[in-house]
Amino acid sequence: MRPLIIFLFLSTILLGGCKSTTVIDEYRENTSTTLIHEGDAIVVLGRRNNSSYETEFDFVECVGRSLDSSLSGINVIPEQSFVDSMYPYFETSKAPMDVQNLDTLVQIPQVAAKLNDFNIRYFVWIDGFTETTDSSGAISCTVAPTGAGCFGFATWDDEANYEAVIWDFKDLNLSGKISAESSGTSYMPAVIIPIPLLARVQSGACSSMASQIRSFIQ
Repeated sequence: MRPLIIFLFLSTILLGGCKSTTVIDEYRENTSTTLIHEGDAIVVLGRRNNSSYETEFDFVECVGRSLDSSLSGINVIPEQSFVDSMYPYFETSKAPMDVQNLDTLVQIPQVAAKLNDFNIRYFVWIDGFTETTDSSGAISCTVAPTGAGCFGFATWDDEANYEAVIWDFKDLNLSGKISAESSGTSYMPAVIIPIPLLARVQSGACSSMASQIRSFIQ
């Protein structure tokens, strides 16, 4: 009877699916239009100066890839390629923390020359992380002469919180900020085989943030 109940519950979850909710907030520093022209480049970088967490490389890559595939004629420079080319000025311990520090950095001739070669118009700095905030349930697995199997049910809540700070390299000022908050519940029912049903909060935050950045820079 109990496996049947789990099976029926699993069927309900599969039909309903795991959903996540994403909230986007935008702050613009001034009312002027933020423009980008064909041939201009954007570099998307992760903030990793906090020892308690690191902005995930895959999330930064996801935002950059989403922008690159959607902005025809706009060059999005991959994070690692940019950091390697600019070594050591954009390493974790040396990366500029604000536009004023960037202004100081571009006074170094070799730095200015490399940045001009990239034809960068905007820096997009992403800070944030995804975490599990709550979990419940349990799954137990056994091995017997007749075979192996798992039984139980587990659930957990995930939250993704990210902020993108956009710097205008041409004018050396802060253009604005975009935040993305995504939350959802994942499930793992197990009747012989555990089946993870994931709420993809990180991918939801990525696609929403990339879409908002596209709208922001027009």
